[in-house]
Amino acid sequence: MEIHDPNLHLRLMEMCDCYLGTDYASTIQKVADARSADIQEDALRYLSLALLFTLTEEARQLSFKRKNDKITVTIKHDDEKIALRPPARPVFDGIIAIMRTILHLEQDKGGLPLTLGLKNDRIEVQVKVERAADRETLKVKFPELG
Repeated sequence: MEIHDPNLHLRLMEMCDCYLGTDYASTIQKVADARSADIQEDALRYLSLALLFTLTEEARQLSFKRKNDKITVTIKHDDEKIALRPPARPVFDGIIAIMRTILHLEQDKGGLPLTLGLKNDRIEVQVKVERAADRETLKVKFPELG
């Protein structure tokens, strides 16, 4: 799935701004279950909520993983892991495609920093992607906060 939209980074930040201050845990569950005709919009919505939820929990890592047809999304905070309701496969594929497009990562394995502007602040995260025949991962590592 290729996405040719130079404004995906901006759209992701706008979606984050839109959801700032909401109940991320309950909203992400609703978004994971909702289906619309616009997969890219669903992917941006789920990704923004997952990023904000990870920030709110002051967690260190957000992981999206697919092994065969099983998708998992987890937030890791020290030794604790929080499992989120995973999105549908097309939305998961959209999330991966969005991050690869924003960071211009075309190889099977790669990583780069990503700066997200949130209202009057910003945060820089480290993004890593990896793809193989039967699995795909996206890891977003957050800086230590506080």
